[in-house]
Amino acid sequence: MMSLAVDLAKRIQAMRYQDLPPEAARWAKVGILDTVGVTLAGSREDAARFVERTLGPVSGPSLVFGCNRRASALDAALVNGTAAHALDFDDCNNTLGGHPSVPLVPALFALAEEIGASGRDFLVAYVAGFEVETKIALGVHFHHYTKGWHPTATLGVFGAAAACARLLGLTEAQTATALAIAASLASGIKANFGTMVKPLHVGQCTRNGLFAALLAREGYTANDRAFEHKQGFFMVFNGEGTYDAARILAAWAAPLDIVEPGIAIKQYPCCGSTHPAVDAMLDLARRHDLKDGEVERIESFTHARRLEHTNRPDPKSALDAKFSVQYCLARAFLDRKVVLEHFEGDAYRDPSVRRLLPRIHAAPYTTAQFPAENHFGAEVRVITRDGATLVAKVDQPLGRTSKNPLPADLLRAKFENCAARALAPEHIARAYSVIQGFENLKDVRELTALLAGRAEEPPRAAAA
Repeated sequence: MMSLAVDLAKRIQAMRYQDLPPEAARWAKVGILDTVGVTLAGSREDAARFVERTLGPVSGPSLVFGCNRRASALDAALVNGTAAHALDFDDCNNTLGGHPSVPLVPALFALAEEIGASGRDFLVAYVAGFEVETKIALGVHFHHYTKGWHPTATLGVFGAAAACARLLGLTEAQTATALAIAASLASGIKANFGTMVKPLHVGQCTRNGLFAALLAREGYTANDRAFEHKQGFFMVFNGEGTYDAARILAAWAAPLDIVEPGIAIKQYPCCGSTHPAVDAMLDLARRHDLKDGEVERIESFTHARRLEHTNRPDPKSALDAKFSVQYCLARAFLDRKVVLEHFEGDAYRDPSVRRLLPRIHAAPYTTAQFPAENHFGAEVRVITRDGATLVAKVDQPLGRTSKNPLPADLLRAKFENCAARALAPEHIARAYSVIQGFENLKDVRELTALLAGRAEEPPRAAAA
């Protein structure tokens, strides 16, 4: 019986650009645009800069986004992958239960610069990687997610390995080997959410996926039954009776996951599990023109699985605040928006926010509020001091699926706002235009030439 790694390898290497549905290519460009933008913004964050500094002097063919330095493909994948997730502003996907593009895009750019890949080859590799990581997720969730693994990293490493194997044009046997190698390089636990290690998970998985593909090209060996072996990925990461490998191939490209449910583009630079509650809070606050002095209590209800890592009533750092549904709701209520500046420096200590936080209470919602199969809804109730109860519910945040997409003008505005942290205005406009026609690029380096940033301050010293 053929192993899963071999079966996936056949499908990965069979993908051709001309066979992609037009929607797949269109959504791939959306994912690339959004990821380039958040990576440029994240390149200014300490999480990425400390990684680069720790690597020491580097040189090579691949751009470190947002600056004028270049590194080896592996080092660039590590730094850019960390930067891509540093702000937790990157896209999501319902099947993966995490962030689908950041394991793929930094690794592909690093490799594409080294080999001079075309835009079309990049796009088909991206779609292949996306399909691999999401369909493996279909076989292991939701036990894998609730057990405490960070799927963006533990499953994204397979997407990165698949994407890089496809871009390198590896044989089916080499591609299967790359996936098997990746099974031993998978890592990432939720205990480190709210710290710099969460984006480091992504940097590591992008590097490891690329590393696995490069090792396979060299002739490295691995057990192609690394998934289904009794001490393989499924049994070690999930356990007996908690996965269904048959679902992975049965659902392959039927439809492509990038088409449906698609990419969820974030409107707010914080954990996606807070977004439905933020949408509901913004609706209430704007519709009723609520003032702080009028509010006795705010109650937030989100899915128990999402509340597990977002119930943080007293955030201790800017990164911790990104995972605090209470903090995000306080900002939505007080500022009528949730933006990058709310998660910088000591913004989380804002006295007006601190006064409101004790009045915000989070709890899991019940099946009386939302159907059992809905993991993405939220209900927010505001109890006023005169005794009124105001309620808002959302089934899912705007932009969460391809059927509920973020409008093109908001997507572009997000890209421009993020890119402005590292690029000159003329480069931002040109980069946006080039990504819109990504499939026409003869060499991806035509785009990366635009992504070298202006001068920046040196990284701050790490805290003792």
